Amino acid sequence: MNGVTASDDPTAVPDGPATSSDGAGAPRRRGRPPAAESAGTRDRILDAAREEFSARGYEKTSVRGIAKAAGVDSALVHHYFGTKERVFEAAVEVAFGPALAERDALLEGPLEEVGERMTRVIIGLWENPVTRTPLLAIVRSAVNNDTAAAVFRRLVASQLLRRIAGQLDRPDAELRAELAAAQLVGIAMIRYVIRVEPLASADPEDLVRRVAPVVQGHLTGP
Repeated sequence: MNGVTASDDPTAVPDGPATSSDGAGAPRRRGRPPAAESAGTRDRILDAAREEFSARGYEKTSVRGIAKAAGVDSALVHHYFGTKERVFEAAVEVAFGPALAERDALLEGPLEEVGERMTRVIIGLWENPVTRTPLLAIVRSAVNNDTAAAVFRRLVASQLLRRIAGQLDRPDAELRAELAAAQLVGIAMIRYVIRVEPLASADPEDLVRRVAPVVQGHLTGP
């Protein structure tokens, strides 16, 4: 019989998924994963991205590096997110997810207590080790890179600060909300990023007690 074997046919497709390897570690899958794997793959890429941004900062992090850390091909990162900026924005959304989820709760209850609620939520995010690591990556990147800062500013301003400002019924409501946020971001920088003592070791409840009235003053004071 004169049949052509798979080894003789240049168009034959080998069994199993095509992979790529950097020569060290497990091979990386090329192309798009099956639908059942999509959610897990996307989450794995985001986890790797947060680690890369945290360790290297925005400028030194690359799509190739994120893909390698996630164990996938670079094409998959582009498939899910498009660009490094979009990966960073998705990482910001995940890190601030708890705060964004709490934004409606922040606005419930008496307006004269919104300062304490806002302070408690933000400090709680930083105190939680699960959310602290991605927050550190985001803040460090935003401080050192204009693109990362723009992403951070766009997300936080549009989804959190403007929502709070809309409830204040003041002519300078947006400025008030930004001043309140600046107070909390400044404390986070000194306590969790720069780690200046004694603020770095202060009791979180003591911080809420001291800082909440200042945040409230920015939001509803004269």
